[in-house]
Amino acid sequence: MIEPVLPADYPEVVEVWEASVRATHGFLTEADIQYFKPLILNEYLHAVELSCIKNETGRILGFMGVHGNGLEMLFIHPDVRGNGIGKHLARHAIQNLNVQKVDVNEQNPEALGFYQHMGFEVINRSELDGLGKPFPILHLQLAQS
Repeated sequence: MIEPVLPADYPEVVEVWEASVRATHGFLTEADIQYFKPLILNEYLHAVELSCIKNETGRILGFMGVHGNGLEMLFIHPDVRGNGIGKHLARHAIQNLNVQKVDVNEQNPEALGFYQHMGFEVINRSELDGLGKPFPILHLQLAQS
């Protein structure tokens, strides 16, 4: 079941983010992770509509953040990757929150493949990320059926 993320959940959301990033973003250094971590907690989570999926004990397994028609973040705890949680969240975002676009790190081919499987296609590329760091970004849009 998908439910909203409350501000009290933010520390746990950041834990899921960090575990997911460590498992999927091998191109990031420890310094990069420590740079982004407070930004996630103090700025980025507040800028999106957050939803999550929890297990039977209330632990967050995965979460997403949507702003406008963009899926701004989707992170799944590495212990439950491959169990359909990301697909369930993405499908919900597309069908219920009017998500039409997503950006993905070019250096994260698994994420690119996931979004392409979900119906997105690459429409553009930026050499730098939104903070001007040298992490190329692929801009994807939901393919028109």
